[in-house]
Amino acid sequence: LRSCSPGRARRTNASRRTCLVARFGDIYAQERVDAETILRTYISDLEMVQRIIYIAAVESFHAAKMAYRQFKIRVRETLSLGHSGPESLEDAVLDYILRHEDLYDVQASVNEVIRSMNINPKISFPPEIDFIVISSLIRELCRVAFSMQTLIPPLDVAFGTDGELFSETKYHRSFDSDFTAALVAYHVWPALMENNVVIVKGEAVTKR
Repeated sequence: LRSCSPGRARRTNASRRTCLVARFGDIYAQERVDAETILRTYISDLEMVQRIIYIAAVESFHAAKMAYRQFKIRVRETLSLGHSGPESLEDAVLDYILRHEDLYDVQASVNEVIRSMNINPKISFPPEIDFIVISSLIRELCRVAFSMQTLIPPLDVAFGTDGELFSETKYHRSFDSDFTAALVAYHVWPALMENNVVIVKGEAVTKR
């Protein structure tokens, strides 16, 4: 019996996870704030601005996960033709993706996110402006979301709905929230999840 040696992806999993979780926090602290500042020059309604950014974050993860799945299928099909080990095919696929993350067409994902946002009924934008003004935020979110799919297990953002019961384990309340309200009026930033467990809290606004 040939023993399977762990591939590079598995050996570096813990350190990459730490870096990616930290990067997600940095995006919240920096790129999100920058995007909010840009949007406020076009939209006076803070709630709409925050809804736009939240939806951009969720859609970025969705687009990056779809791109990752398609990329992984292509890599697996190619490597399976000549794979002989010593690591498993799945590990070989992950290692290849890690070495060639630069092949991820992040701009295609950015375009997909903006297309989705343009038809989202919960957000609106002045017709003379385009969501492309926050494309740098979307690009960074897509990049980190794509990389998070290479982790074992992968990381994802939580799905949130307006009117859901506020969860202390899932969200921080925004400073302008009604702290006695039990329901989420809208979301500011998604929670980061690992195997359905919150590892970084999101942010939500609660109102009566």
